[in-house]
Amino acid sequence: MSDMTSDTDSDNSELKLFDDSTVQAEPFQIEVIRSKKRRRTVSAQMHGDVLRVSIPSWMSKSEEATNVAEMVRRFKRKIATQEVDLTDRARILAKRYSLRIPDSIEWAENLTSVWGLCTPSTKTIRMSTRLIGFPSWVLDYVIVHELAHLHVSGHGPDFWEITRRYDKTERAIGYLIAKSGDTDDNTDKTDTDTAHETELS
Repeated sequence: MSDMTSDTDSDNSELKLFDDSTVQAEPFQIEVIRSKKRRRTVSAQMHGDVLRVSIPSWMSKSEEATNVAEMVRRFKRKIATQEVDLTDRARILAKRYSLRIPDSIEWAENLTSVWGLCTPSTKTIRMSTRLIGFPSWVLDYVIVHELAHLHVSGHGPDFWEITRRYDKTERAIGYLIAKSGDTDDNTDKTDTDTAHETELS
């Protein structure tokens, strides 16, 4: 960003590639294996650049397509998350915006109703894998949002004063509202006193 001082030039260069890019996974080949031994469950494993999906032999072509698509989605996200070092990214953003560094920050596949989750008591942050494929300035906003919860637990004026240090906050909130189909201007909610989330839908 043009308004950064020279002592953060190295951090700027580290983040430059993420300014307008999206996080995407490379495609891979798919091999479907029908098994008479498999009763109900579907499993998948990567073998080189081939995703082998094992399904019960009784499944219809429609059920096969649905289950294969879900496994492909999961593995694409898993591969893509490996391309983003959340720990390093959080460190850079924390330094840039004078925020605390979490003890840990990691991707979570099971965050299906929120974009991010911060637990201040343990200084841990989890990020929804649904962010994969979004512009990286949106990912950065969610990280900054969760880092802000290490300073302020709720979503009051003090919290938003910290969050808006990130200059794309309003733009990112609008993007997330559009993606979640939410018409409420407040895209955040707090379910408990110890866990703070960025609402997904």
